[in-house]
Amino acid sequence: MDRVKVGPLELSRILYGMWRLGEDEDTSPAHVQKKIETCLAQGITTMDQADIYGGYTAEAILGDAFRAAPGLRDRVEIVTKCDIIAPAGRYADRRVKYYDTSAHHITASVEYSLKAMATDVIDLLLIHRPDPLMHHEETGQALDTLVASGKVRAVGVSNFKRHDWSLLQSAMETPLATNQIELSVLHTDPFTDGEVAWMQEKAVPIMAWSPLAGGRLFGPEGAQTRAVLTRVATEHGVGPEAVAVAWLLRHPALVLPVMGTNTLRRIKGLSDALKVTIDRETWFEIYTAALGHEVP
Repeated sequence: MDRVKVGPLELSRILYGMWRLGEDEDTSPAHVQKKIETCLAQGITTMDQADIYGGYTAEAILGDAFRAAPGLRDRVEIVTKCDIIAPAGRYADRRVKYYDTSAHHITASVEYSLKAMATDVIDLLLIHRPDPLMHHEETGQALDTLVASGKVRAVGVSNFKRHDWSLLQSAMETPLATNQIELSVLHTDPFTDGEVAWMQEKAVPIMAWSPLAGGRLFGPEGAQTRAVLTRVATEHGVGPEAVAVAWLLRHPALVLPVMGTNTLRRIKGLSDALKVTIDRETWFEIYTAALGHEVP
C-alpha cells in the first residue's frame, strides 16, 4: 500500500471510512479492533471519521476499541470532521439541521472528539460542509490555533468548492491539506467542472467519498457500467468494486478513495484495487459506459 503525503502527514492511499460503524450489529471493541486489524494487514492505516457519524456515536465506538487495545491508536491515523449539527444524539433538541463554523463550536467539537476517541491528537481535521454563515477570519484563526496547540496535526475541508476553499485559506497561516469530495464512476462531474483540475494544479490530494456511488453502482442505474467493470474484473481476478476504485486511482490527480463497509470479507478486499492496471482505453471505456454515450 502506497503512503501519500497529505500536508504534513503520510496517509495510506486507501482510507477506511467509518460512517457506518454504528450501524453494525456488533459494535463491540473486539469487533471494531478486528476491522482495524484487517485494514492494517493490507497497509490501510487511515481511519475516516466525523463527529456526526452514527448519530454522533461512531467516534465513541472507535474510542472504546482504542481503550480496550492499548497501542492500537498509535498504528493508525485519524481523520475526523466537524460543523454539522443535526437533530440527533447530543443535539437531539435542535429544531433543524445546520452548520456551525464558529470558533467556539469548532474548538468544542475537537475537545469532544478527542475525548470520544480516547486520543490526545487528531491527525487531520476537516470542516465537513461549507457554511453560508462562515466568518472566514474567525474559522481560519480557530483552525490555526488548533494546529499550533498540537491537538490537531493538519486541517482541510470536505465538500468545498474552489471559492469556499480560497476564502477560508485567505485567512489562514496553515495550508489546507485536502478536500474530501464525492467522486466515483457514477459521479464524474468534478472531473469536468474544474474541481479536480484545480486541486490537481495546486497539488492538493483529493479524498473521494462514496467511491462506489453509495451502492448505486450495483443497482439498475449502474447496470451498463457494471457490465464493463465486471469484464475487467474477471480479467484481473478481482471484483467489480476493485475496478471502480482502480478507475479513480488511475487519474493523474492524487485521489484517495474512502471505502466504507462493516463486512469483514469486504474489508479484506479493500486493497484489491491495487491489483488492477487500467490503461487509457479501458479508462475511457468505463467512463463511456457511465456517461451512457461516447465522449464528444
